[in-house]
Amino acid sequence: MLLLPHAALLASPAKELHLQMPSDHAALSRTGSSSLSLFRLRALNRLQVILQHLKMSKQTDSAAEVLLEKKGGAGIITLNRPKALNALNLSMIKKIYPQIKTWEQDPETFLIIIKGTGGKAFCAGGDIRAITEAGKVGDKLIQDFFIGEYRLNNAIGTCKKPYVALIDGITMGGGVGVSVHGHFRVATEKTVFAMPETAIGLFPDVGGGYFLPRLSGKIGYYLALTGCRLKGRDVLRVGIATHFVESEKLPALEKDLIALKSPSKEKIADLLNSYHMKCTIDQEKEFALDEHKEKINSLFSADSMEEIVKKLKQDGSPFAMKQLEISSLHIVWSLPMMVKQRLETLNKMSPTSLKLTLRQLREGASMSLQEVLRMEYRLSQACMKGHDFYEGVRAVLIDKDQSPKWKPAALEEVSDEFVDNCFKPLGNDDLKLSQVHILAFLKTRGRKLLLKCHSQQWGMKKSELQQNHYGVFSVGQFL
Repeated sequence: MLLLPHAALLASPAKELHLQMPSDHAALSRTGSSSLSLFRLRALNRLQVILQHLKMSKQTDSAAEVLLEKKGGAGIITLNRPKALNALNLSMIKKIYPQIKTWEQDPETFLIIIKGTGGKAFCAGGDIRAITEAGKVGDKLIQDFFIGEYRLNNAIGTCKKPYVALIDGITMGGGVGVSVHGHFRVATEKTVFAMPETAIGLFPDVGGGYFLPRLSGKIGYYLALTGCRLKGRDVLRVGIATHFVESEKLPALEKDLIALKSPSKEKIADLLNSYHMKCTIDQEKEFALDEHKEKINSLFSADSMEEIVKKLKQDGSPFAMKQLEISSLHIVWSLPMMVKQRLETLNKMSPTSLKLTLRQLREGASMSLQEVLRMEYRLSQACMKGHDFYEGVRAVLIDKDQSPKWKPAALEEVSDEFVDNCFKPLGNDDLKLSQVHILAFLKTRGRKLLLKCHSQQWGMKKSELQQNHYGVFSVGQFL
């Protein structure tokens, strides 16, 4: 153990202070009476980086569920659960989140890259089995997991450093959450995208209420309600990916990203564009949904699920009828298979989930990412208290009979009052996301200086701030 001043603080990314000083002198003291010279403060900053690198060296064991490495000016996150298709669990989230916050503040880290191992998946979603078991016994994991996951999604969405997600293979649910909110998303011919949560009594969360309604027309609504899969270049065409690169070229791309010297977002974009332009795979192939765009925009523009189903039936076209026979969620956790091999009716989706999802997207269309994540946390807790999530997981993942018994069993039985209650604020239990901005006025050598730092313990009370930040006071906004 290092017996150095503030070593414990610096070794814990969740408690570290990041200081920006407007002059050559600064003072920081627990009592306010002593001061640190600029030299010592810089030394502490260097120590912080060293301790973080030592910490990372312990996390690069090939057996670890997530690998955190620093190569050149790049921080690299590798999801390392190939047998579970790199599904996220709470332990992984707790490692990734503070590392992203540390790299974001590290002047020697210029970009962040996230990828998956195994060749089949970038990340197929969250650890649904663990959440299900926790929910059955009332374990607090059903709160902790969603809090941690949504905070991670927000950290990616607000990250100041360029964030590059290499979404090679299955990218669904939680895997979308750790990629789509970043600056750059690189798809390949192996990419399979879907948000098919309505088939297990959930809803397309991880910020789905933010990015899905912002896709062209009503395509986001279509993807959310039906769980439709998109493959390869179509993930780029719909707007989920920003670039398309051949899968076997990703190692070379990663190497070139790491080799960039002090790269700006523009330089990174230029490099990604150069790889993108050279890739000709499926270049001439039409967008799978292109011929159906007009019908999607019309049929999925209704104000209620009942109206959408009615429109589909009234339309009567082969496409409309197919939406009542769309592929369901079992394709997410079983391995990719052709849609035609497994057709489920839209009625197989949870009626409750369909209604929650439609409202989620309609409201999320005018919300910030942070507002959406708070809304989705309320919905997640409503689902954890309900019936359909556990029944959906049973039918899809446990018994695999693909015959869930939803309660209520029909759309018209899901009341507006019930849906309203799912969206109600949770008071003190609401998700807290805002970074706390702290201003501290300190005196040194007769001068008053202003130090600005960021608390990484979101949702802290003022008393906790005073304790953790040596008596400084907050003038930030608590949301």
